[in-house]
Amino acid sequence: MYLRQLSPYVRVAMDHWLQPGAMILERMIWDYEILYLKQGELEVTIENSVYQAVAGDVFLFKPGQRHSIRVVGESPVDQPHVHFDMIERPDSEDVSVSFKLDHEMDEVEKGWFREDVLSGKDLFLPNQIRLRNTPPFEDILFKIIREYQMKTPFFEYRLKGMILELLVCLLRDFNWLQRVDEPEKMDLLVEIQRYMNIHANRQLTLEELSDQFHINKHYLISLFKSAFSITPMQYHQQMRIERAKNMLSYSQLLMQEIADTLGYPSIHAFSRAFKNKEGCSPSSYRSSICKSD
Repeated sequence: MYLRQLSPYVRVAMDHWLQPGAMILERMIWDYEILYLKQGELEVTIENSVYQAVAGDVFLFKPGQRHSIRVVGESPVDQPHVHFDMIERPDSEDVSVSFKLDHEMDEVEKGWFREDVLSGKDLFLPNQIRLRNTPPFEDILFKIIREYQMKTPFFEYRLKGMILELLVCLLRDFNWLQRVDEPEKMDLLVEIQRYMNIHANRQLTLEELSDQFHINKHYLISLFKSAFSITPMQYHQQMRIERAKNMLSYSQLLMQEIADTLGYPSIHAFSRAFKNKEGCSPSSYRSSICKSD
């Protein structure tokens, strides 16, 4: 499945409440549904797996999966959700939201099942994701709901982009949890990453990061590499070189000025670091950018 083929079509997007005792009986949907549990508790059954869902959980119902939903407890449930096709098809506008099982469908309806492109080797999301950080996901989801309801000019195009943004949010969250041996440390790693971004204009050491975040430097290297497949110092050097490339491309600063701005001790140290990363000198990189323009 090539990413360039993805062109989502949003079928329904709404903020929906379920009252105590409510149930959505077992069904199979033709498309995808992302359901976010913002408030309350649910029991969600997908195929033969039962999930006890709490606020902050996200469920991805995939085409053709049997699933049912039941409210747990005495409190109402806020469960905003969105139905969508990953790839818009000629019949996308004609397909509705299914509340049937496959044996209840006619032959035309059975032809509406979409290909499941989110269960592959390169692009995979599970049925349940317990978010580490809910505000970014909530923000995107409710923007999708507002855009769908308001239907301002060109809303269809904006919805395509926002669905992909929502999926990237889920993919990153899920993949980080798979790659880190201690998922609870992920917030700390993101803070360390942010600190290095802020201080990309100077040299950093492992000792500084260790003191700043109260973490053993050898443990930090292991943890960071498991999450990002790169060491902290390699990441910081990469950030500095990226800033150098921007300066070379979009400013008239001299090489010495760029070296000084990024905290390199000399122009020679800057040139050596740049060439090790990019395979060419800073001046050659600037010349190639000018020629392409």
